[in-house]
Amino acid sequence: MVELADVEAAREAIAGRLHRTPTFSSATLSERTGARVWLKAELFQRTGSFKPRGVLTNLAALTPEERERGVIGISAGNHAQALAWGASAEGLDALLVMWQGASEAKIAATRGYGAEVDLESADPTEAFARLDDLIEQTGRTPVHPFDHPRTIAGQGTVGLELVEDLPDLAAVLVPIGGGGLASGVAIALKERRPEVRVVGVQAEACAPVPASLRAGEPVHAARVLTIADGIAVKQPGALTLELLDRYVDDVVVVPEDDIADAMVLLLERAKLVVEGAGAVGVAALLGDRVDCPGSGTVVAVLSGGNVDAGLLASIARRHESEAGRRLVLLTRMDDRPGALARLLAVVAEYGANLVEVSHVREGLDLHVRETAVELVLETRSREHAGECVEAVVAAGYEVRVLR
Repeated sequence: MVELADVEAAREAIAGRLHRTPTFSSATLSERTGARVWLKAELFQRTGSFKPRGVLTNLAALTPEERERGVIGISAGNHAQALAWGASAEGLDALLVMWQGASEAKIAATRGYGAEVDLESADPTEAFARLDDLIEQTGRTPVHPFDHPRTIAGQGTVGLELVEDLPDLAAVLVPIGGGGLASGVAIALKERRPEVRVVGVQAEACAPVPASLRAGEPVHAARVLTIADGIAVKQPGALTLELLDRYVDDVVVVPEDDIADAMVLLLERAKLVVEGAGAVGVAALLGDRVDCPGSGTVVAVLSGGNVDAGLLASIARRHESEAGRRLVLLTRMDDRPGALARLLAVVAEYGANLVEVSHVREGLDLHVRETAVELVLETRSREHAGECVEAVVAAGYEVRVLR
């Protein structure tokens, strides 16, 4: 088992080599939840997530022979980057087993830190089998992303910082993938301040921990596409599950839409770019999945910020549409010179900004001299969007609002 003394030893082992990440209040979340909400910004840690804490704790314990043989790990993202960076900082050779379909940005970042990346596997199942083969072939020392005592102890240093920074700490929400961060943080909190409530949070699309806790053993969950890819782990570790059962008060799950909304809120109001896995605690707060204490501070751990730029743009566009600030409409008009200009003049008169326009001539029942036009417009509000639609209809156009 992992104890508080192990977490404290891990902090000594990595002292001075990592950031003590900031914890700050959120007026927006406090207002929306009625609790005093703070955010632990692990996205400001080296490599953009909490993972280097566990990595450096493992590397500090290597023997000279193990250092000579190098290290190996498996990950689709944050652990890969952290191990690549840590190995480079220690002057060690690192091999990371990733798989086809992993984020190209994270693969590139892992290579950028100096590690060799193996992409022979089609999926995580193949990757773990290949990892075992490569360990046997190369003699490298594996650094586990979550289910190892030193990894857990290293991640637990987040909890030590929380209890020291917030004397009135009442509850902490921690993302759960394999369980290394949540179990480590829970050990530190419960051993130092047993009254603090610890809640783990999983993405609904891949949430094996509640079933595993009920079964008393790791339960395998189908891996489903989720924007919280950093915690999309099919099953918790045997050690982490035991620690979660002992130290964590509750585990809740949050749907994809709530995670996306949390990412946008953090971007707009806190000016923080947080990946889906890091935003699940905020999603739980916004979705009323957690009973907030009547007094004291509630902290959501923002575990990382390594989000793909394309995904972030898609989430932002979705939010703009739902907020009524992005309008997509389809209409038809005569396929004659000047017809489009007349339509756009109506839109411009009502102050909507044209983002995109495209002609649609296939798949619709159109007259030979007609064309359909799809307009993507930026509007000020839902009410303004409605006014724009009414203006286009009043000008004689049939309108279908697509989004």
